[in-house]
Amino acid sequence: MRVLVALGGNAMTSPDGTAHPGDQVRAISEAMEHVAELVAAGHDVVLTHGNGPQVGNLLVKNEVAAHVVPPVPLDWCGAQTQGTIGFTILDALEPALARRGVARPVAALVTRTLVDVDDPHFQAPTKPIGRYLPADQAQQMIEHGQQWEDRGDKGWRRVVASPEPREILDLGAIRALVESGHVVVAAGGGGIPVVRETDGSLRGVEAVIDKDLTAALLASALGCDILIIATDVDHAMVDYGTPQERPLGFTSLAQMQSYAADGQFASGSMGPKVDAALRFAESGGRSIITSLEHITDAVESDFGTVIDSSPED
Repeated sequence: MRVLVALGGNAMTSPDGTAHPGDQVRAISEAMEHVAELVAAGHDVVLTHGNGPQVGNLLVKNEVAAHVVPPVPLDWCGAQTQGTIGFTILDALEPALARRGVARPVAALVTRTLVDVDDPHFQAPTKPIGRYLPADQAQQMIEHGQQWEDRGDKGWRRVVASPEPREILDLGAIRALVESGHVVVAAGGGGIPVVRETDGSLRGVEAVIDKDLTAALLASALGCDILIIATDVDHAMVDYGTPQERPLGFTSLAQMQSYAADGQFASGSMGPKVDAALRFAESGGRSIITSLEHITDAVESDFGTVIDSSPED
């Protein structure tokens, strides 16, 4: 089977969320052991990943050094983290495959994602990123063209647009690598957001694209059989936080759509993952939400929350 695995941010940092380089290397090395098991089971695998902690570190560097060098734009931060995380994944995945006797080449591709220049999110940015700052430091960043909001006692926080992903611009290269037998890392952090100008040229923009929505788009475009959204829990839950709380196993597309419509999944946590999973299932694929440790079980035996597009009996 062709499987796209979207790795959550928990796969890239230590358990307490710190993003020290050594912590990231160890976490990614552990994650690649699970990915290698899936490849060793005979599946074609494409990887995407989050980059929130890594971009967060770059934003702090922007803020600290703003009086010395101009801050780099957010699309540049995305490109830098795609490169850093990509090569770290390759360094960990190659030996993990070798230990299992698997001779599969691996590649990481810096990937651009097209968004609409007139996406309404650009007119009213709401996606908070980075750390809170006092008003005087936030003002310094505002003078560099950034948008910040007063969040009360916590201080000021930057907000950016989170537009819909429309097209994976480097799809041809990704497909060629997959079809030549590579395990491919692509579209990290949702892809580098770019817009197309009226003359056809491309321009990077200050935005954050939801990485799971891009994963669903990429999985459909590549004709993947399964999209796995790897997170830190084995299953999505309904009635979360109540005495009726229960995990979801195999679930029809219609039933999952109903749960989502009822507001069962919080917008700040499981909601975007379910949204992405539904989009891929609606295109005819099978989506699975589960923990990284169980990605092979998910493919081989439908472990986790499985959303299937087949009609209900």
